[in-house]
Amino acid sequence: MASTSTALNGLLEEALQEASIGETTHFHWHATAVGIAALWQGDAPPSTPPFDQAVTEGLEVGLDLSREEREFHQVSDGLVLLFHS
Repeated sequence: MASTSTALNGLLEEALQEASIGETTHFHWHATAVGIAALWQGDAPPSTPPFDQAVTEGLEVGLDLSREEREFHQVSDGLVLLFHS
């Protein structure tokens, strides 16, 4: 589920510099070349990736992520949940 690809992390970090497509209570949402990235917002990330919470909050910004593949990445901006087909 997790990836340590530095190339992918680089792509995510670049995409996170662009304007978000929406914000919810716990995430800033970004469209990237590799999928939808949910950047965790908060003091400290949870001990396990909060995929279920992201799927629920994604609906608030018009994203149905329930059937997407999921992985998480730690980048310089923090925890990123990545959803892709």
